[in-house]
Amino acid sequence: MPNDYFQFQQFRINQASCAQKVSTDACLLGAAADLRGATRVLDVGTGTGLLALMAAQRTPRAHIEAIEIDATAAAQAAANVAASPWVERVAVHALSLAAYAATQPGSFSHIICNPPFFRRSLASPDAARTAARHTGAHSLTFGELAAFAAAHLAPGGTLTVLLPPPEMQQFAREAQTHGLAEQARLAVRHRPGGRLTRCISQFGALGPAAPQTELVIQAADGSYSPEFRALLAGFYLAL
Repeated sequence: MPNDYFQFQQFRINQASCAQKVSTDACLLGAAADLRGATRVLDVGTGTGLLALMAAQRTPRAHIEAIEIDATAAAQAAANVAASPWVERVAVHALSLAAYAATQPGSFSHIICNPPFFRRSLASPDAARTAARHTGAHSLTFGELAAFAAAHLAPGGTLTVLLPPPEMQQFAREAQTHGLAEQARLAVRHRPGGRLTRCISQFGALGPAAPQTELVIQAADGSYSPEFRALLAGFYLAL
């Protein structure tokens, strides 16, 4: 069973009330997203508040907005933010993306999201975990996320998303219909020679795509790779 908390170097994530716990995926996204020049960041589907707090740690002057459709998880995220060093710069809203859009939130320099992506796999018996991990009638769709980003990214702004490779291909096609191009992709393998399991892609105004780069989480001996250690060095207590 996952622990009820996860201690990072500069903040703590309590997660007993959240269906989706701290994961390597989320930590990779929070550390790898290119947040250079960030002024206003939106974390869509914040869950525990992890991505919002990682963004706050990495961007000393940016304001972070975090939205979460599940009220219990949103309350947990708000408590984690309140206990962090960045409570003055992070705001959590218990809203769906559609409801948040209706508040006329303005523009963002960066949007980050780890959207639901298990489309054909068996759903979890835990309804909250299913909503967090699986696409469905009441969950965030790729089209909804892409349309929101196209409407609310500031000039030069970016949307960074983490998905498995097949779903990323689908998301990239959806994003293109809304005028967003895949500008960069980080492909993730668990071990050398293993299959690609996740992609972290950056989207922005239509333009030439950057070459794909790769990250291997573990070396052949099972220890964390030097690249992974360097990426998470400012967050994990021990690497």
